[in-house]
Amino acid sequence: MTRFAVHDTPLEGLKLIERRRHGDARGFFARLFCADELAALWPRGPVAQINQSFTAEAGTVRGLHFQTGPQAETKLVSCLAGAVFDVAVDVRPDSPTYLAWHGERLSADNMRSLLIPPGFAHGFQTLTEDCTLVYLHDRPHAPASEAGLNPLDPRLAVDWPLPVARLSERDRGFAML
Repeated sequence: MTRFAVHDTPLEGLKLIERRRHGDARGFFARLFCADELAALWPRGPVAQINQSFTAEAGTVRGLHFQTGPQAETKLVSCLAGAVFDVAVDVRPDSPTYLAWHGERLSADNMRSLLIPPGFAHGFQTLTEDCTLVYLHDRPHAPASEAGLNPLDPRLAVDWPLPVARLSERDRGFAML
């Protein structure tokens, strides 16, 4: 029995993953990742890094981050507490959807994840207080390969659902396109 439902998005390669919850009176069990079941979407080897983020304030934006070159990474992003508007931006210059974005609501309740392939920037806005996300990466963090887009860039026109309450200086400092 498969533990995931995989859905295409308007951006080629970007996938919405719905985890299947199996529960009883004690609570539930849900698989976050399975190399066998997701092999076609995670073709470049084992999980290299797992990260967790916590954001206290609703309306906070984190991102839009990506790694370049051989360190470009696949990410599987899941929200384990609270709710976020998760966004991926196509940064593949030869793509017909170059600089287009797609957003999905990820929450502890809806059991959705976004699988973000190489060539996409990633960011999110917290829709509730006290949000916890977990990220699985197929490449380790490589500071020399870090890049980002300004999440407030009018050319991207990301439709953040809430007024932006908080944004790091680093993210605000990414150049406009």
